[in-house]
Amino acid sequence: MAEKEPRNFKVVADNRRARYEFEIGEVIEAGIALTGTEVKSLRTGKATIAESYVGVTRNRQVELINANIPEYLQANRFNHEPRRPRKLLLKSRQIDKLAHGVEREGMTIVPLKIYFNEKGRAKIEIALARGKKLHDKRETEKKRDWGREKARLMRAKG
Repeated sequence: MAEKEPRNFKVVADNRRARYEFEIGEVIEAGIALTGTEVKSLRTGKATIAESYVGVTRNRQVELINANIPEYLQANRFNHEPRRPRKLLLKSRQIDKLAHGVEREGMTIVPLKIYFNEKGRAKIEIALARGKKLHDKRETEKKRDWGREKARLMRAKG
């Protein structure tokens, strides 16, 4: 079988803290409904999703809440609100799966990163996640530190 080429996309915002705070489950790619100035502002690469989350509304729509896409400076009157809720574009089966995970299994929907795909469309990677306890976070830290130490020792030998 032929080896896949690595996907080339430009990551705009990354939520690195999410992998520390949550146990990541299923990852889903979704589109984002944006206005023109939001897209231009995203292309400058100054968006943050660290304190944002994803919610499922009563009318079965998924929204990205509290994500900060700063105003585009060149657009005077037609600018957007930086922290407005943004609709995510998903198939109904995916929305049902997310809603089920949140309601029955006590999971959260966490945004992982916003990027532009090969076609130049803004996409967001979201995941169903379960919050880690303090001892789980410590365990993750120990594993990461041991991996770094092991790599350091291997470099020193060779």
